[in-house]
Amino acid sequence: MDDNVFVGLDIGTTKIACIISELDATSGELKIIGVGVSTSDGLRKGVVVNIDKTVHSIQKAVEEAELMAGVDVDSVYVGIAGDHIRAINSKGVVAISRDDHEINELDVVRAIDAAKAVSIPMDREILHVIPQEFIVDEQRGIKEPIGMSGVRLETQVHIITGAVTSAQNIYKSVEKAGFKIADLVLEPLASSYAVLEKDEKELGVALVDMGGGTTDIAIYFDESIRHTAVVALGGKNVTSDIAIGIRTPIERAEEIKKQYGCAYSLYVKHDEFINVPGVGGREQREVSRAVLSSIIEPRMEEILSLVLREIKRTEYAEMLGAGVVLTGGCALMEGVLELAEKVFEMPVKLGIPTGFGGLTEAAKSPVHSTGVGLCIYAMKHAKGKKGKRNLGGEDNFKKIFDRMKMWVKEFF
Repeated sequence: MDDNVFVGLDIGTTKIACIISELDATSGELKIIGVGVSTSDGLRKGVVVNIDKTVHSIQKAVEEAELMAGVDVDSVYVGIAGDHIRAINSKGVVAISRDDHEINELDVVRAIDAAKAVSIPMDREILHVIPQEFIVDEQRGIKEPIGMSGVRLETQVHIITGAVTSAQNIYKSVEKAGFKIADLVLEPLASSYAVLEKDEKELGVALVDMGGGTTDIAIYFDESIRHTAVVALGGKNVTSDIAIGIRTPIERAEEIKKQYGCAYSLYVKHDEFINVPGVGGREQREVSRAVLSSIIEPRMEEILSLVLREIKRTEYAEMLGAGVVLTGGCALMEGVLELAEKVFEMPVKLGIPTGFGGLTEAAKSPVHSTGVGLCIYAMKHAKGKKGKRNLGGEDNFKKIFDRMKMWVKEFF
């Protein structure tokens, strides 16, 4: 596979999407050249529960994208989510004892290493160590400390951890499907690369990625990620409620949700009816859209309320100058933005992937935010990744250290 080709694999609860992109050497633009999607039924709430089914779905999605792009894929950047994800903010301090007191890259790595020295249970693995800011001799808000003079260098970092077994099962699934994992990336972090603008990250914004099994949250302020979390509810819960509420098979409930679903009951006319097939060969009957909306709205409101509770747990709840950006498949439902504005009491916009050319029509949907984001992430980190494509068998500490150095280089 060409070094200028980057592949994002979004392993979701309801769908597995593969996005193949290529960096145009002359223009420097990332172009989407292949998109493949397959149904996922080997995951529950973002976690692999059936490896064989997941392997089959991965192969199907990648094959479809390969056919469209006309390239053979060997390594992929994979998204990870699930309610096992935990994140903490940590600080590290080092002394600059050299005579000239000039800060170099090694000092920065030492400071981040000190911040990373937190107690993490044996069953958890560090996924990302992201520097938020550096403090030189009490001077805060420094993004690039290299070359500055000082006697004390302090850093604040955001550490994201996940369950070791969940990460291992993703590794196993991808490798059994015949591909190497170039990197494992937290899904809301990947999505943020595709849908958030620089000024939004600076002002303060909450990215809410509403997927099938989970709803992922990433809070940015002053251009740095400040908080990440995962709510273990998503579109599948809405589909399940519809299936039970109007007594129809799950497959039909999903179709009805996509075609007629509305999350804001004020938008629904009471004289609109839809045909609903019965369970087990029973006769189909008519159900009003108002009834359907009365089933969807409470569940969507519950998911958004849990997201709001998670946002309010942080110190940045009052600093979200750019409001909330909603993305993911669930965000496409009619009335979701209006319901979200009512719940969050702040401006809400739909997050659509940007920053790429090529097959824009195929990929320019909130459904593909994570997949496109993984490609943009891959492109930005490719320089630090040369020769380190497969992390699956590497020593865990070395893997963390390499990735940590890569995050540092993003500042310089």
